[in-house]
Amino acid sequence: MIVIGADHGGFKLKEEIKKYLNEKEIPFEDKGCFSEESVDYPNIAKAVASDVSNKKADMGILICRSGIGMSMCANKFKGVRCAPCYQEQTAKFARMHNNANVLALGADYITVNEAICILRMFLATEFEGGRHEARINLISEIEKENMK
Repeated sequence: MIVIGADHGGFKLKEEIKKYLNEKEIPFEDKGCFSEESVDYPNIAKAVASDVSNKKADMGILICRSGIGMSMCANKFKGVRCAPCYQEQTAKFARMHNNANVLALGADYITVNEAICILRMFLATEFEGGRHEARINLISEIEKENMK
């Protein structure tokens, strides 16, 4: 199950991604926003990241104008590894090496087509494990030390 959310700057792209998810019969829940009316992106990032952190969802998608603010907020949640991706290769390695579980997209910097390709790569790529597992474990240790 995927949770998806966008601020007003990412609303149109979110709606296009929802069409893709529906076409592919990928279950998702929309956490907002629901129009182009201005909203505070941290509230949307919190709703998505909280569900991923609490294992109510397997993955998340966040969309704002750059993807940066959303990812900064999402990464404040334990167990969330949010990666802003602007091309398929970054999505591939975010999953393969970093076991990213939330994808952040910048609506001002990618087309709908590019966003779908990035998302498709993100969803299709498995975590490689191996030497990367130890690094993910280090991230988890840092979280335990600093997120009390």
